[in-house]
Amino acid sequence: MLGTRGGWISRFPVTILFTEEYESLNNLTDIAVFVRVVDTGGFSAAADRLDLSRAAVSKAVSRLEERLGARLLQRTTRRLSLTESGRALYERSRRALASIEEAEQEIGRLQGEPRGTLRISAPVYFGVHHLAPLLSEYLARHRDVDADVQLDDRLVDIVGDGFDLAIRVSALEDSSLVGRRLAPCHSALCASPDYWERHGRPEAPADLAAHNCFVYSNLSSPGVWRFRDPGGHEIAVTVGGRLRFNNTEMARAAALQGLGVIWVPTFYVGDELRSGRLMRALADYRPAREVSIWAVYPARDHLPVKVRLLIDLLAERFAPEPWWDRR
Repeated sequence: MLGTRGGWISRFPVTILFTEEYESLNNLTDIAVFVRVVDTGGFSAAADRLDLSRAAVSKAVSRLEERLGARLLQRTTRRLSLTESGRALYERSRRALASIEEAEQEIGRLQGEPRGTLRISAPVYFGVHHLAPLLSEYLARHRDVDADVQLDDRLVDIVGDGFDLAIRVSALEDSSLVGRRLAPCHSALCASPDYWERHGRPEAPADLAAHNCFVYSNLSSPGVWRFRDPGGHEIAVTVGGRLRFNNTEMARAAALQGLGVIWVPTFYVGDELRSGRLMRALADYRPAREVSIWAVYPARDHLPVKVRLLIDLLAERFAPEPWWDRR
């Protein structure tokens, strides 16, 4: 209720808003003070409730009357009474302030319990094979949350497209976003046993020039693979082959058929490496640019609980070593 000390008006930062810096908000502040004067029946009682001086409360009401060009209160030594204009303003303003308080309480409930729609962006393969099982578990736990998942291997605009959360495999260079590292992202250069048997395994990155290497076309330099040798030196190798792709699952399927070599994150090929359907080469060479798997969101302050709980679940299941890298 507006008349209680715990209501929205009693928490309204009126002392701050009286400064010139917040002049544009004074009208709303003055209305809130006016409503409290009427609710409490006087300037002194309103001042006590708002923790202001009586003079500040009187000035707020006078400023409001001057701005509106109408007297709102009839003042006598014994009591205050509303004018016709004052009663019209009071009734409408009281309802409006009550709606604000209800909205504030609703936001508090949303922050305390997960509910609403959770909009997520994720790469296609990772979303289908790694996010989907955990998202199903999350939704089973939190019945008041719906999920809207968009799978896309391209970099989406999280803020502009209205996403609450995105899964990214990157070095997280966008400083406008906040991210939590979920897991390391290792890579594997691999092919089928049949392919290696026919063409031989490379012993150094330079040997890849003689191999049919599948090229991921979404990269800025798709035909150049950059490695870091065991001594930490960077090596750039120009590769090529008969398949260019923008969907890694297609390249994975072609590699399983013995058509060529892929260099992909291990979350694509964990099962195949364990079963022996694909076999590594150049295991001592790492990508020159290390990346991780991140949960990325627009802002750190007031993170909705529905987002935080999903991030916590993903971090719990993926860290410190994701299942696809366990031998």
